[in-house]
Amino acid sequence: MIEFKTPLILFGILLLPVVAFLFFRHTGVSFTFSSTGFLKDLPHGWRARCRYVPMALRLIALLLIIIALAVPRRPLEESRVTSEGVHIILILDTSTSMSVTDFKVAGKPVTRLVVVKKVVEDFVKRRLNDRIGLIAFAARPYTVCPLTSDHPWLSTQLERIDFGLMDDGTAIGSALAAGVNRLRTVEGKSKVIILLTDGINNAGSIDPKEAAKSAEAYGIKVYTIGAGTKEAVNGMQVMRGFFLPAGTLAIDEEVLESIAATTGGKYFRATDTESLEDIYRKIDALEKTDIEETGYREYQELFTPFLCVALLLVFFEVLLGRTLLLKIP
Repeated sequence: MIEFKTPLILFGILLLPVVAFLFFRHTGVSFTFSSTGFLKDLPHGWRARCRYVPMALRLIALLLIIIALAVPRRPLEESRVTSEGVHIILILDTSTSMSVTDFKVAGKPVTRLVVVKKVVEDFVKRRLNDRIGLIAFAARPYTVCPLTSDHPWLSTQLERIDFGLMDDGTAIGSALAAGVNRLRTVEGKSKVIILLTDGINNAGSIDPKEAAKSAEAYGIKVYTIGAGTKEAVNGMQVMRGFFLPAGTLAIDEEVLESIAATTGGKYFRATDTESLEDIYRKIDALEKTDIEETGYREYQELFTPFLCVALLLVFFEVLLGRTLLLKIP
């Protein structure tokens, strides 16, 4: 099937009858005779019969040029991918408490956020067929990346997440509501939110349990993860120059369990890097659903043959007009 890139140019074809009419209207005699009766019985040579051939060639050439300018093209097979996948929103806590260095990588203590980003990146790499979005939150949520199947770009945005991008606090309810808002209009059987936090809801205007009810209403399953050691920090914990008393890093497990139970998800507790990795591997076994993605569409351009034939016809018109069909005067 042939289509045109700029079809409006084809309206120029309507001007061709006008050009032909003007040509024949202004085609007059070169000599004036008192009578042409004696010419009636004279045989007509082939040159007389072909006197309009140059004009016909010109009109056909103009027609082909107009078609070439409209850029005829034949669409090739469309790149279409049908696969099994899940719509997933990852919600990550970036409050100051995530800077606690109670997790380890290669035996060295690192902040919770560093470990979480690494584990989430590995999780994203395994979910090849999913559309995944990313929300970071502290005192309020921030959409870092909307739902996308472009996972390299998602990983780039994940790397940008850091402390201090928004006011400090832990708005679990607001973050969950933001995730629900991202998924509520998405079509698909499986819609999942994975919420990771290390604190208690102490900011925002939305109650986490109410946000969980809205997630349940839209058929969104929420998996919650509490990150951090089970025991409170001994004495005083230094974070970014501030001393935080023991007990301030507690996790509201009752709320996280309630959120997961309301939506049909599950609550996990990550106390170290290994347990966090294991949690994301378990979530990796989620149900799957069909996702169809339409990729790029290639075309075979066909204007070149039309243009070449038009130029060839113009050449023959000029050649005939200067030789065999030359008019005098």
